[in-house]
Amino acid sequence: MLQETDQTPDDRPTKPAMWRGFQRKCPSCGEAHLFDGYLKVVDRCPVCSEELHNHRADDGPAYLVILIVGHLLAPLIHIVWTQFRPDPLVMATLFSIGCVALSLYLLPRMKGMVVGIQWARRMHGFGGASS
Repeated sequence: MLQETDQTPDDRPTKPAMWRGFQRKCPSCGEAHLFDGYLKVVDRCPVCSEELHNHRADDGPAYLVILIVGHLLAPLIHIVWTQFRPDPLVMATLFSIGCVALSLYLLPRMKGMVVGIQWARRMHGFGGASS
């Protein structure tokens, strides 16, 4: 049973917070940038003053990026090799560039999504009171 608090469990919906995080915006207001640089999360949102330094993303975003990139590129490598039989060096070069580019694109977005989930679920100090 949930304890009665000032706020209901649905006052921070998870899906919008995840989407805002994916867009690299503050999970609370969706206005300000979530990052100061490539992966450094700002300590406090300049628009809504939400404290964001509590996040604990750790290796989760990197794991998600590996999972997504692997599941996208593995079948594509198989299809390209069986259908077109390109030179192995050309194929390795193109897929290496694609893998790095996709990973660099997805990493800050996955980190923003993880921070958004943590904020919405009040994890790691985002809830105000320890539970």
